[in-house]
Amino acid sequence: MATAASQKQVSKKRKFVADGVFYAELNELLTTILAEDGYSGVEVRVTPIKTEIIIRATRTREVLGEKGRRIRELTALVERRFDFPENSVELFAERVDNRALCAQAQAESLRYKLLGGLPVRRAAYGVLRFVMENGAKGVEVTVSGKLRAQRAKVMKFADGYLLSTGTPKEMYVDQAIRNVDMRQGILGIRVKIMMAYDPEGKSGPKTRLPDDITIHEPKEDTVFPVDTTTPTQEEQQEEEEATTQQQETAGVEITA
Repeated sequence: MATAASQKQVSKKRKFVADGVFYAELNELLTTILAEDGYSGVEVRVTPIKTEIIIRATRTREVLGEKGRRIRELTALVERRFDFPENSVELFAERVDNRALCAQAQAESLRYKLLGGLPVRRAAYGVLRFVMENGAKGVEVTVSGKLRAQRAKVMKFADGYLLSTGTPKEMYVDQAIRNVDMRQGILGIRVKIMMAYDPEGKSGPKTRLPDDITIHEPKEDTVFPVDTTTPTQEEQQEEEEATTQQQETAGVEITA
């Protein structure tokens, strides 16, 4: 789908729509296949020669498979699904360094806890504690559906500082949504994690928040040295002679 949009002469609007649909379908496909392997997201890089797809996951060994067998199967599947020419797609696996700051990994972890029969409150507080202990600025977990009784309700758990609107929210807040097929019905899970500022850009955005104020230490006042030495007797005599000469010259001019 992305190759067809790039090969034909299409408008920018249609190309953006085609690329967005391709990314959404690819993300949905990899989410269903690699859910148990800690799938955390995908990045697509289009070059004139090949299309590179980088899969981010917490367990890259399972994504690659034995001797790279599974990654080759995924490459063939993507080529058939999206009508890519043969040997025009290359898949890579990138490991997520801090899985506690990845909303998709935590949503998947919460999903397996609920499928294992753990109470909702205990599972949600476990995720909150794990995320906050690993350097997050804020976290929110929302579980909706038939939790205990027949009537559906929403339970929300939050900790720390979390943005809800604006451009900083797009940069700092990572969000993931999952569905859990329980015996009494389907539960909805939403996890939001707000990352902290990181100048290196590894565990958080490089851009500071607009309301983040940095107070610098005041500069020290520069004190210039003052000559406080007393003049010598010779310097005093020279000054007195100079003043007497000036007075004599002034008197001569007046008499003239």
